Amino acid sequence: MKVGGIVSMTTASGYSKKDTDLGARARFDRANAEGGVHGRKIDYLGAQDDGQDPARNLAAARRLVQQDEVFAVAPMSSTTFSGADFLQKQRVPTFGWGTLPSFCGPSYIYGFGGCMVPMPGGTISQTWPEGLKKVMGGSAGRSVAILANDSDAGTFAIRTYRQSFASAGFEVTFAKASVPATSVPSDWSAYTKEILRSDGGKAPDAVVSVMQTPYNIGLFTAVKRTGYDGVLTDPTDYDPGLLTKSATRKALDGVHVLLSFQPFEQDSADMTRFRQDIRKAAGKEVPLNMHMMTGYMSADLFLAIAGKAGRNLTTASFQKAADGFSDTGTMVGDRAEPKGQKESFGCGALVRLKGDTYVVSAPFTCYPPIPFS
Repeated sequence: MKVGGIVSMTTASGYSKKDTDLGARARFDRANAEGGVHGRKIDYLGAQDDGQDPARNLAAARRLVQQDEVFAVAPMSSTTFSGADFLQKQRVPTFGWGTLPSFCGPSYIYGFGGCMVPMPGGTISQTWPEGLKKVMGGSAGRSVAILANDSDAGTFAIRTYRQSFASAGFEVTFAKASVPATSVPSDWSAYTKEILRSDGGKAPDAVVSVMQTPYNIGLFTAVKRTGYDGVLTDPTDYDPGLLTKSATRKALDGVHVLLSFQPFEQDSADMTRFRQDIRKAAGKEVPLNMHMMTGYMSADLFLAIAGKAGRNLTTASFQKAADGFSDTGTMVGDRAEPKGQKESFGCGALVRLKGDTYVVSAPFTCYPPIPFS
């Protein structure tokens, strides 16, 4: 059974999700070592690099389907997913991190943690604001400013989190998708000036960045230089590899990072197995990061559904198994389909970088979602 991935291995900003491929390989390797899916081994072809380019994303999807004849695409991890319509029309089950609208609705596309960017009629996970309430001692009288890239993903993120934080009781004083998505600004002063005066002329209690690591390093460095002592938070900078550079450690020190899975610091049987699988696939001990988890759990959801489809695995039997699929107690919480194509599984944690290590600042918890309007 052939499976291939699409991952932004390289990008113009230097940001890379290449370890998503390693995570998927680690999970598929374990499945094969355990006998495969009802005796059928997974032939994982690795991931195509889309360079975070829409044209290359679609080209990668076409190649995997038309040339490689894959049964499924897992993982798909990029900030662009122009290949989504093609994969849906070709009836190719596709798995990734559901942070793009394409993971919310199409019947053949699955987010390993559910739909993170819901459409009207769906729901929003409250993991981020509820976690920050634990960090900040509640939301009453607390204000937040939210910044994202000027892109489709950024626009959806602003729309989502403006409602999410407001519903949790925070005052949202600033919410814009205004940072160029093609290159990291060299001067952040225009952004920091607007953000840090957004709460009636004073700084908000928290600055929420919905951007990738190079942008967060620039933004948080600029914000800290002003003397800001509020809460800084983002959903991307959980990567021990970042700690090898002193400038990066300094920029991200104190930042609370949102996770939609169990923190690596959590002691559980699943996390122990994850660490072992990654080490075996890498051939050595390597720092863990969230990209590995994205690949691993994308592969894990595919394998779980394929296992329930039975020995006679076809696209039709796979989709039938997905319709009504559920399991509990995974590293992303309790999973269910097709619920996950309309809403997230609603679980997550916050970790904070302190010096050269991450510590859990809000433990892995599941929260009731809210309607998205």
